[in-house]
Amino acid sequence: MKSGRLPLALLLSMLPLNPCHGKIFYSKSEAMELAFGQEATVEMLTLFPDDQEMQRIEQMARVKMDSAMFTFYVGKKAGRLLGYAAIETHTVRTKPETLLVVLSEDGKLRGMHTLAFHDPPEYLPPARWFAQMYGKPLQELSLNREIQGITGATLSTRAALNSARKVLAVYQVMIEEKR
Repeated sequence: MKSGRLPLALLLSMLPLNPCHGKIFYSKSEAMELAFGQEATVEMLTLFPDDQEMQRIEQMARVKMDSAMFTFYVGKKAGRLLGYAAIETHTVRTKPETLLVVLSEDGKLRGMHTLAFHDPPEYLPPARWFAQMYGKPLQELSLNREIQGITGATLSTRAALNSARKVLAVYQVMIEEKR
C-alpha cells in the first residue's frame, strides 16, 4: 500500500454514514420581530405556577410540565398589548426542536414558527400545517381529529401540538383566570 492512502482510508472510515442535519431559522430577536413586528417593545413575564396550577396546566394540556417556571414574551406597541409569545424547546426523536408559539392579546393561538430543527428536513411540518391550529381552542388541538397529521412526520406534529396546548394552558391558568 502506498503511503498517504492509509491515512485517507482511515479518515474516510471515521466519517458518519448518516448526514448530519440541523438548522437554525431565527435568532431570539428575529423571533420576537416575527411575533410582534419591528416596532414592538418586548417584555419578559416569568411565571411560577404552584403545585395546584401545575396540575391543572398538565391536565388541560395533556402534557407534563418540565419546569415550574414558564416565560412569556409580551409584545406591546405604543402602550397597547399585541400578544404573548413563548419559545418552546423539546426533543423530537433524539434531537431538539425549538418553536415560537404566538398568542393574540386575548390568548388565541395566532402563530407558530420553527426557530430551530435538528432532525432531517423532511420531518419538518410546513407553515400551512401550523396554520390549521390558529384560532382553535385548546380542546380542539387533537391530532387526527381536528388537526390533520402529516405522514412521516408524526413525532414532529405531535410535539408541536403538545407545545401549543401547553402554552395555551399556561396562558389560561396563569394569565386569563387571574384577570
